[in-house]
Amino acid sequence: MNRTLVFNSPFLLGFERLEQLLERTAKNGDGYPPYNIEQSGEDKLAITLAVAGFSREELQVTVEDRQLVIRGKQIDAENRNFLHRGIAARQFQRSFVLAEGIEVTGATLENGLLRIDLERPKSNTIVRTIEIQAGRPTTTRSEP
Repeated sequence: MNRTLVFNSPFLLGFERLEQLLERTAKNGDGYPPYNIEQSGEDKLAITLAVAGFSREELQVTVEDRQLVIRGKQIDAENRNFLHRGIAARQFQRSFVLAEGIEVTGATLENGLLRIDLERPKSNTIVRTIEIQAGRPTTTRSEP
């Protein structure tokens, strides 16, 4: 696997998971449904998806391993006889990778727009002092 130049830095230790998240994000879907992301407050975000024709029962919003997943599957009524069908009953899945600590606080559906509210809690800076021990480092020797 070829690593990007940014992640080859010796100063970025333990960021392999971030690299995987970036790769997963790059492979995300076909652009349906269209969406907006807006900052709705100092520490608040909102994602709005255009889901015209979907009812609440046909939509599902889940958080799976720090990934927000929105799924839609329209239930096709069997008793309808279309002379022309230009509006497809299309299913979709749209995913967004969430940064650590971001919480989904709610979702609303109004006028064909699904709004998902997110909140980023204020981070606390933690400083920890590591005690330096005196003496030699312990090494393991293998006997011949």
